[in-house]
Amino acid sequence: MPKSSILVSSDHNTFTQLSSESFRCSLANFRRACICAFLSRGTLRALQDFSPSRCSVLPIVFLVTMVPAALRSLTKSSRVLISRNYMGNMDMNEVDHFMPIMMTMEEDADSSPLVTHGSAHFLWIKHRNLYLVAMTKKNANAALVYSFLYKMVEVFKEYFKELEEESFRDNFVTVYELMDEIMDFGFPQTTDSKILQEYITQQGHKLSVGAPRPPATVTNAVSWRSEGIKYRKNEVFMDVIESVNLLVSATGSVLRSEIVGSIKLKVVLSGMPELRLGLNDKVLFEITGREKCKTVELEDVKFHQCVRLSRFENDRTISFIPPDGESELMSYRLNTTVKPLIWIESVIEKFSHSRVEIKARSQFKSRSTANNVAIMVPVPSDADSPKFKTSTGSCKYLPEKSMVQWNIKSFPGGKEYMMRAHFGLPSVESTELEGRRPITVNFEIPYFTVSGIQVRYLKIIEKSGYEALPWVRYITQSGDYQLRTN
Repeated sequence: MPKSSILVSSDHNTFTQLSSESFRCSLANFRRACICAFLSRGTLRALQDFSPSRCSVLPIVFLVTMVPAALRSLTKSSRVLISRNYMGNMDMNEVDHFMPIMMTMEEDADSSPLVTHGSAHFLWIKHRNLYLVAMTKKNANAALVYSFLYKMVEVFKEYFKELEEESFRDNFVTVYELMDEIMDFGFPQTTDSKILQEYITQQGHKLSVGAPRPPATVTNAVSWRSEGIKYRKNEVFMDVIESVNLLVSATGSVLRSEIVGSIKLKVVLSGMPELRLGLNDKVLFEITGREKCKTVELEDVKFHQCVRLSRFENDRTISFIPPDGESELMSYRLNTTVKPLIWIESVIEKFSHSRVEIKARSQFKSRSTANNVAIMVPVPSDADSPKFKTSTGSCKYLPEKSMVQWNIKSFPGGKEYMMRAHFGLPSVESTELEGRRPITVNFEIPYFTVSGIQVRYLKIIEKSGYEALPWVRYITQSGDYQLRTN
């Protein structure tokens, strides 16, 4: 993807900024951008060939087609729990055809995210035993619809903690209030749970007569932050968290590697401060003529809506007025070859007795330490009478998962440890029938990033001129980290 063709999109969790951007863009560019976003894991993360400076005014009629005309949530038994016909132009009896279609698809092993009956289109997602379904008869923007449905799940979970059938039955009044606020006549309004919680609550509040109240944030230019916030001590806590996804073959070659990162904030600042964040961004250093410095080339970057995208495009400066409290400022991905941080060598033999021998070696510098390392080793499902011997840590047999879990509380860099296990096997099944499951590893390495990303500066600017303390913490952790056995 050319560097000049990348636009970091606004946070897909809130659609106010997205709608305003799309209103100014041409139909062709917007459709192309949505296709790119939909193909990139179904979320609005990185839009290619999409620039507001090259966009023209979009007809309002198209905005109506970007969203579903009706929204329903169904259980697996096809009982409608809640429904809302936002535009009044849908026959709600059409939803009766949805579950029969889904049952037919399940029998045919088909898992299409979009199904059609006549002129009605169903865009659906599944959360546990619930289906959230969007119905429309128009050519809707599928990427926006799915992103909206997933955000609805997040909003409901923020309110009800666990999203189950009982959550809707016990809180149907709150559910309908939320549905009416997050979308109006088919237009997404706001899906920011912090804003919604200001005026949709689950607890009663006593009216304070004459007490000064900060203006509602929904209509503010800065809708994600209220005015009049005050703290005795002003601080900003920033966490740079990177997850390593890795798949290693039985022969030791890396089949897939990926770094998924995020920068999370906890803001305890008074007033309406402006923050400026500087990273060792490769594009920025090339612009300023510092190519020799250690840099990171970020991909699929997605910012919170508070970030000024136009300024980032011009000079790569991340400037923003942060939300109060906790939030995710940005996320990114690096599709690069990653050296395995924890390397596993395994020998698994299956005879009348099963012998498992595991060597674990940390392949990062000795000044770093991996904490809470858990190595999950698959064993035959009928194994019994386990016996363990380790050079460090502890082992336990998990018969319900047919695994041995080797726990190492502290794993310094450049070290190697060994674990041996013996099992009895009442019956010996063929490897082909049982299948070969990979070894999975969980770990966390503080004060370390595998990509080398660094926060160069974090400036806090507020008109009152108070002093604030910025804190930065780096964490690398395992994501989908698997090593196949021989």
